[in-house]
Amino acid sequence: MNKDLFAQEALAQIPKILTLLDRNPHSPTYGCFDRTFWQYKVIDFPAGMSQEFVYPLALAYHTDLEGNQFYQQAVLQDWIQAGILYAAKSGHPNGSCDDYFPYERAAGAAAFSLLACIDSYELMGLDNPEILAFFVKRADWLAHHQESGRLTNHQALIVLCLELLSKLLKSDRWNESKAERLEQVLSWQNPEGWFQEYEGCDPGYHTLTISCLARVYELNPNNRLKDAIAKAVLLASHFVHPDGSYGGEYTSRNTYNFFPHGFELVGKWLPEALNINDRFLQGLAKGLAPCYADDRIIGHHTWNYLLAWRDYIPVRPPIKPQSQGRFYLEEGGILIERRNKTELYLALNKGGVFKLFRDGKLIVSDTHFSLQVREGKKLKNAVGHLVSNYKVTLETDRITVAGSLGWAKQKQMNSVNLIGLRLVMLSIGRFYPNLIRKILQKILITGKNKAPFQFQRSLSWSDGKWHITDELSAESWDTVVTAGIGCDQTSIYVVMSRTFQPGQLQPWLDLTDRVKQLGNGESLKLERSI
Repeated sequence: MNKDLFAQEALAQIPKILTLLDRNPHSPTYGCFDRTFWQYKVIDFPAGMSQEFVYPLALAYHTDLEGNQFYQQAVLQDWIQAGILYAAKSGHPNGSCDDYFPYERAAGAAAFSLLACIDSYELMGLDNPEILAFFVKRADWLAHHQESGRLTNHQALIVLCLELLSKLLKSDRWNESKAERLEQVLSWQNPEGWFQEYEGCDPGYHTLTISCLARVYELNPNNRLKDAIAKAVLLASHFVHPDGSYGGEYTSRNTYNFFPHGFELVGKWLPEALNINDRFLQGLAKGLAPCYADDRIIGHHTWNYLLAWRDYIPVRPPIKPQSQGRFYLEEGGILIERRNKTELYLALNKGGVFKLFRDGKLIVSDTHFSLQVREGKKLKNAVGHLVSNYKVTLETDRITVAGSLGWAKQKQMNSVNLIGLRLVMLSIGRFYPNLIRKILQKILITGKNKAPFQFQRSLSWSDGKWHITDELSAESWDTVVTAGIGCDQTSIYVVMSRTFQPGQLQPWLDLTDRVKQLGNGESLKLERSI
């Protein structure tokens, strides 16, 4: 495998990251990576997550690869230190920081940026008491803060931050917090191997949790953690598609996330973990990497890819073929079926959203029925891909999922909403940020409101093919404006979702004309053989 693909993909993002940075030493926002704040001046506070971008710069400085123009560039040290100092300056007095609204005190942003700042501080050999005091303050806040929602990757990040800072300062200050937080992480691992992410199993964020826990294990090894990591790695091995891509809309958080660094670390004692990265590198070589190059999420994969390049294990086992047959995560709601050169990835808890591969290539990506429905002067969207407890029937050669469509979450912010949110957060909201976060999660992410349309999706195997039969019924079709099936539709708010990936270059299946021909009480029937 060509490990340089990791570094090349990451280094291509460095110019944009530097564009996001205020590099003017005389600017009051020197070191800020939130360009919408310091340059465009269209928001009233800087996103704390943006300061994570010091980490890719520090790693790029140390990446000795032909063509890397940032290697050993002295000015990077100034910019990295300025970025860490701005993280300290822009945070709250208690060490927390905001991400999407004032006084949010976002644990994810605080943890990602603290990890980045600690590692960058050590990589660049900095010596600054002001920065160390900031690290302690932020770590203290993270150690005692519990956010709403079950996001295991955030908890694993916090454990890693506390471990790294304990080592840097030679301190036992957070020993109790580290143990309690790690216990929480391990308790959130499902017996099937996956870590909880809101409503279930997301293989993408799962790899980030593995990446963090693998580093924690190297800093403070124990057998229980090792067993949990091994189980998580075995699970992750099932989600690398035959073309080298990973994840997608059939997962709980709809991400194409893949964080490779943990697999290199685990590969030191579990060589099978290296197969996962080798399969993913095959996808990188084909140009199948998802695009995360927007202003807010460009950092995560950039630093993780560079770490994978740095810690790449040169002696690797041969890639083993995936075992044939059915792999079923009953509690995770995902089924994978491999037979006769096909691989089916099916979300049973999302109505039967699926990806189907044949001969190593993506043939179909299907995110289920989607209807535009008129209610008065408004257009609403009824979809089949929301997480729910659908009726599932599993047979040897037939899989059936049935239930109702749900109303997509399409809430947008407007001037009134924004002013209202600011007023709330500048008054009582600043004292109850977790309550506000919980309310927003319910509005934008979790839960499903049923729509008056019922479906049944059947996937049957015969003659060496998958046959998909869909039936959609309603008492009335009068309010339906358009209908179809898309390859990449999602309807919940997840920062890392809705990125572009080449597998999404599939046409929309327009069913509008067929729906328009239906009388009330009739059903739409769609049959496909793949």
